[in-house]
Amino acid sequence: MSQAVHREHGHEDEGRSVLVVDDEDAFRDRLVRALAERGFEAVGVPSAEEAIRHAQLETPECAVVDLRMPRTSGLHAVRKLHELDPTTRIVVLTGYGSIATALDAVRSGAVHYLTKPADIDEIVAAFDHDGSPADEPPPTSVPSLERVEWEHIDRVLVSCGGNITRAAALLGLHRRSLQRKIGKRPGPR
Repeated sequence: MSQAVHREHGHEDEGRSVLVVDDEDAFRDRLVRALAERGFEAVGVPSAEEAIRHAQLETPECAVVDLRMPRTSGLHAVRKLHELDPTTRIVVLTGYGSIATALDAVRSGAVHYLTKPADIDEIVAAFDHDGSPADEPPPTSVPSLERVEWEHIDRVLVSCGGNITRAAALLGLHRRSLQRKIGKRPGPR
């Protein structure tokens, strides 16, 4: 169910509508409240399907979309939201960040990509991101083999819409082996 939240007055973002799409109730509710405190008209929904239904009635100016959700992926929601209104400023949030998923999200219409936990200021700043690569220095070290393997697994999972059974078959792994590898996500290097 959608949950509308009241906005506070006196913020520069006042009145800007934002749709928060995340299946974790507590996280979604906290984010909706934090956005409302910054002057946004924030609404939260727990699934990609509800996000699409909501946007078909009224497209939001901004959206925060969790990439990993049950049933329909957040990436599908990003594509549909962008298709419904290409001016919607979509920020993708995920706990499973990789270069592959970041590129897929941006190609699908997101203006920025943040990994959880992202703070509210990062999310608000991301709405106004111009889509160009971040002004970060190039990495000075090579990623670990575990990190590269994990990013490859993540890329295959994204291409399978999050279906672990299909991804395991494509990777030549047993489903349980793939689940163990997903659970052992390596650090940023």
